[in-house]
Amino acid sequence: MPNAKKSVEETDQVNSVTETKKQVETNATTKSTKTSKAGKRSAKAIAAAQVKQEKEARKSEKAKTEATLPKPAVNRTRSLLERRSKSYREKYELIDPTKRYELKEAAALIGKTNPVKFDATIELSVRLGVDPKQAEQNIRDSVLLPAGSGRQVRVAVFADGEDATIAEEAGAELVGEAEVIKELEAGSFSFDVLIASPLEMPKLGKYARLLGPRGLMPNPKSGTVTTDIGRAVRESKAGKIEYRVDSGGNLHLPIGKTSFTPEKILQNVEAALTSIQSNRPATLKGTYMLSASLSTSMGPALKLAI
Repeated sequence: MPNAKKSVEETDQVNSVTETKKQVETNATTKSTKTSKAGKRSAKAIAAAQVKQEKEARKSEKAKTEATLPKPAVNRTRSLLERRSKSYREKYELIDPTKRYELKEAAALIGKTNPVKFDATIELSVRLGVDPKQAEQNIRDSVLLPAGSGRQVRVAVFADGEDATIAEEAGAELVGEAEVIKELEAGSFSFDVLIASPLEMPKLGKYARLLGPRGLMPNPKSGTVTTDIGRAVRESKAGKIEYRVDSGGNLHLPIGKTSFTPEKILQNVEAALTSIQSNRPATLKGTYMLSASLSTSMGPALKLAI
């Protein structure tokens, strides 16, 4: 009898555990069902998803279609020479860009490289191995071109009395303190060169901001501040030019016109290079004149052998 009683108790325990498991499973199913109902998407969300899917399908179809089409031709970037005018390219054919020309040869060829119809200016460009930030290496001077500059130079003289009379006799276009000041006050510059005597220079100080940027401020180094007014006027009209190194260590000098003969061009180039060489700073170490070239206003450049 005790064994029978024990067997009944074990059976009850097994049944209790089974019922508990069933209850847990039932609760889980109920919970799952509720979650599923709560997680259902609305009709609006379903419609949005369908629109997005259709959009992705169209993009995919478009990409496949574009992949089958031939790729458009890509325009090649033209070189600087190809972008030049036809006349420039024709003149460029006359020179060898890899060659350094002797002065005599360059003087004979430069007049033929002018691509424009007017009488263009010939420019000498020189690259110097100087540091313009150092005062002793800030190259500035003037040179009288033996064959002239080819320009009609208008000269103004800031002087009165005897100096004014001498200036008029030398051929100056504008003479007198009052006349020059009147031009400056009006902002008019009908002259290319302004010459003054040392005693009159202080009166021009208030116009330095007008004259300086235009390169018209008289300066002793350029010979435009002098006691010999007559000589300064005659030299300016005869072809005296001023040059000054820029911030990059370069010089640019107009040394004539394309209508000049090769002999005149050669004379002016030699005079300009001699003047530049004479201004070599004593403190400079290394090469002074690094390179030089000759070119017309709108034409190709000829490298010089210096």
